[in-house]
Amino acid sequence: MKRVGLIGFGQFGQLAAQTLKAHFEVAVCDPAPATAALAGELGVDVETLAAVAAREIVIFAVPVVAMEAVFRAAAPHLTPGALVIDVGSVKMLPARWMTEILPRHVDLVATHPLFGPQSARTGLDGLRLVVCPIRGERSEKVVAFGRALGLTVTVTTPEEHDREMAYVQALTHLIGRSLVNLGIPDEQLKTASYQHLLELCALIGADTFELFTAIQTQNPFAAEVVERFVGEAQSLLDQVAAKRP
Repeated sequence: MKRVGLIGFGQFGQLAAQTLKAHFEVAVCDPAPATAALAGELGVDVETLAAVAAREIVIFAVPVVAMEAVFRAAAPHLTPGALVIDVGSVKMLPARWMTEILPRHVDLVATHPLFGPQSARTGLDGLRLVVCPIRGERSEKVVAFGRALGLTVTVTTPEEHDREMAYVQALTHLIGRSLVNLGIPDEQLKTASYQHLLELCALIGADTFELFTAIQTQNPFAAEVVERFVGEAQSLLDQVAAKRP
């Protein structure tokens, strides 16, 4: 079995370890105090950053705001021919950092799993994985492996990914987190549309504020879309106010 090094062991890192351990020998690295106990529960090893980064496949599952620094820390330990993958929620910045910081003797693939522990709780079938080839020829293997897991895989560029995610993710998470903070109740007279809002809250409510911040600030196209939405909402309220007697 090939050896996978997983740098970052938060919610998605744990899901990745649980999924990958049936196919690879997995070791994880994360400074969080709970890492050893969580890794023991999942049956994967805990190693140093240097040891994890020296494996044949290295996956960075850290928040985008920390990614540049972690790339720099891991870069000296990456071995020739290694496959390096990130799973960040935006793609242009990680792709640029990987290209600029990581040694040329490794292949690079930027990915975005459009799911997390909540949406994957009943399995991976049909969930979506975005793959952005950056350097080397092994993005096809990542695509094939994703499809073997039952995922729906889309290959695109980092720029096109971020343009679409400004709507699909930045706008959706803004609406969902606003509703979570509002605490909308599960009403007896709810409609199908309201049920969809409750389901959105259930999916987004468990996400970290770090993820929300990265989605809103690290995607170069997000601010324009969000500002347009807020402007349209205010315009509608202004129109309603103008009709009041």
